[in-house]
Amino acid sequence: MGANPRPILFVSYAESGLLNPLLVLAEELSRRGVADLWFAADEKARGEVEAAGVDSAVRFASLGETVSQMSAVTWDDETYAEVTQRSRFKAHRAVIKHSFAPRSRIGKYRALEKIVEEVRPALMVIESMCQFGHELAITKSIPFVLGVPFVPSNVLTSHVPFAASYTPSGFPVPHSGLPGVMTFRQRIENELFRVRTLGMFMTSSVRKVVEEDNRIRTELGIAPKARQMMARIDHAEMVLCYSVPELDYPFPMHEKMRLVGTMVPPLPQAPEDDGLSDWLSEQKSVVYMGFGTVTRLTREQVGSLVDVARRLAAAGHQVLWKLPRSQQELLPPAEELPDGLRIESWVPSQLDVLAHPNVKVFFTHAGGNGYHEGLYFGKPLVVRPLWVDCDDQAVRGQDFGVSLTLDRPETVDADDVLDKITRVLDEPSFTERAEHFAGLLHDAGGRAAAADLLLGLPALATH
Repeated sequence: MGANPRPILFVSYAESGLLNPLLVLAEELSRRGVADLWFAADEKARGEVEAAGVDSAVRFASLGETVSQMSAVTWDDETYAEVTQRSRFKAHRAVIKHSFAPRSRIGKYRALEKIVEEVRPALMVIESMCQFGHELAITKSIPFVLGVPFVPSNVLTSHVPFAASYTPSGFPVPHSGLPGVMTFRQRIENELFRVRTLGMFMTSSVRKVVEEDNRIRTELGIAPKARQMMARIDHAEMVLCYSVPELDYPFPMHEKMRLVGTMVPPLPQAPEDDGLSDWLSEQKSVVYMGFGTVTRLTREQVGSLVDVARRLAAAGHQVLWKLPRSQQELLPPAEELPDGLRIESWVPSQLDVLAHPNVKVFFTHAGGNGYHEGLYFGKPLVVRPLWVDCDDQAVRGQDFGVSLTLDRPETVDADDVLDKITRVLDEPSFTERAEHFAGLLHDAGGRAAAADLLLGLPALATH
């Protein structure tokens, strides 16, 4: 592997919501001709990583095949139902239950350890959810930058009481979906969220997993300082967050946090799109429906959304729906689909779609990337929150006047969906507010600002 004394090693899970922002940053560095760029991820990301090389190569370092506990798209239907249920605490607990599997990360840690020994990176850029990545960087004393695709408080707020936290007391706990200004009942709920999370780790079943985790950390040689609650923040050279302060509730920002806005590559990202951009240009008003790679709709929910498209068409609005091929079998017969509905199993670039002026509303699950991408292009949102951070983005979007959230997201009631979409389309304030935040996200600098910050770090100094 590389012999340059200043290699940069990116590390990420292969899930698109986590991987994509780091790919944009790696591509920007490549476009600037930065040498010795490496990217460690699961084997399935090989093609995307290698495609990020523009003027200098981005070399792929394989972490092996995907481990189920680390990939929500591989979870069975029972697990999916548990982690996406509407009780936010129960869903939060289910995510911990299914992803807290210490033995599953042994192979990833060892694979990354071998890559690090061969590449000898001067700097690592690690996706915030990639625990084995920051554990290894801290243990090996390798300077690293943490990449965060969520609002900043997501990684600065503790989930349990009495632990280090970099937001004020009473701040909404991540995954709680609670607002910044709470009623007395909500404040109690917020505190109970922390207490119940701590209580979960005191049950006999979870304590056994914690004990196993401690044994495995010792077996891997992970430094004790890497095990602390806020280790990934405390030991990072810098925390790159793809948001802006105004899209979170106010709090004193951590000194290491650098908010650079949405990570967007040069557009068009996919000029060859099989006529999709031409179709968008032929319409006057398009509602784009895209719910990420994890969402699994039922036949009833698909039927409700077809009904919504039919009723929107009657009002002069077209619908572009990104619906995975595996779920298209739930659609009614083709002859029963409304003329105003275009269904794609995959769009070559969601960013190109959102950038199109005829797209007026983004109907989304409000994952970290989708939420910020929609607003970057000034598109107001209608939100069907899916899980974990989606509820947090949904409540902020509604409070900041850029979105409305479904009253009954679990059923996808057609009347509820149509009401929210129609209100966002008809009330100018939603677009005005979205365009306001678009200006802030653009001004933050995006990929260019992130690359400048990275290249300015002492770890990459050449003398």
